[in-house]
Amino acid sequence: MTTHETERPEHAKPGTYSSAGQEYSRDTRYINDRITKDARPAGEGIETWPVEPNRYRLVVARACPWAHRALIVRRLLGLEDVISMAIAGPVHDERSWTFDKSPDGIDPVLGYERLQQAYFARDPQYPRGITVPAIVDEPTKSVVTNDFPWITLDFSTEWKEFHREGAPDLYPEALREEVDEVMRFIYTEINNGVYRCGFAGSQSAYDAAYDRLFSALDKISERLETRRYLMGDHITEADVRLFTTLVRFDAVYHGHFKCNRQKLSEMPVLWAYARDLFQTPGFGDTTDFVDIKRHYYEVHRDLNPLGIVPLGPELDNWLTEHGREALGGSPFGEGTPPGEVRDPMEEGHGIL
Repeated sequence: MTTHETERPEHAKPGTYSSAGQEYSRDTRYINDRITKDARPAGEGIETWPVEPNRYRLVVARACPWAHRALIVRRLLGLEDVISMAIAGPVHDERSWTFDKSPDGIDPVLGYERLQQAYFARDPQYPRGITVPAIVDEPTKSVVTNDFPWITLDFSTEWKEFHREGAPDLYPEALREEVDEVMRFIYTEINNGVYRCGFAGSQSAYDAAYDRLFSALDKISERLETRRYLMGDHITEADVRLFTTLVRFDAVYHGHFKCNRQKLSEMPVLWAYARDLFQTPGFGDTTDFVDIKRHYYEVHRDLNPLGIVPLGPELDNWLTEHGREALGGSPFGEGTPPGEVRDPMEEGHGIL
């Protein structure tokens, strides 16, 4: 992978996420290395690293929806004993995520104050955004990959030997073509769609993004009217990817990003679906509403100049009955729920 490319201007300015007069466009140039069984080839131009227990450290921030995916999948598959995890705090500046949740603000394994140091250990001139999730090679303390779509898929396929007994099949081979299609739609229209609204640089860009987002939510809602999960009777990676946007919707995207045709709690099918997942082990117990709100409202100072974090919304409604069992199915298929939470949130940060 070539890492020396022109730096995007927003990476050099603290708190600048939208550009006047422009539509929002996400920088998707990631370090596309992958960790595969026996470092088998994974495609042209992709460097591979071997699956090896206790070699890699997953760096996440509970605030980030892309990192939240990795938190959920690691827990569902039971990879806690073979892939260690560092948790960054919710607030950062232009120099990246910091390990302020660790003792003395230093990650005890990597010895770093900032995730940026692991990127610079790989490339001292690394020119792009310092993103989570990232996987760091513990021996060299350098980033292996931050290609978040592949991180979780590889957890399912390449780390299978180390899955817990009863782990669900989140990426079933017989359904992969359809799963991939659904996930592409969720990413372009919903996961990234809320950001197109929030970071729109003009009224026309916002209007178009708003219409596109809610059209997609309506389409997904229609799909979920007759099936409990996106692919039918059991949870797949597609559900994980949709959940991390839905769970942030009322707390952040409805107000902060102006995605305000309706709250999630006013969309009956999606609200019931999201509550069903939230009440499933691995989903709600990895959701940190305090960090989520602090991140968006304190970091995006061009949208929220004073950094005031709202107290609401009330969260107890996430625990109300959802009624989705009537559609049949079971979250883990022939598998079992994960055990106790191994990486608990700070007291008062979740509601489970």
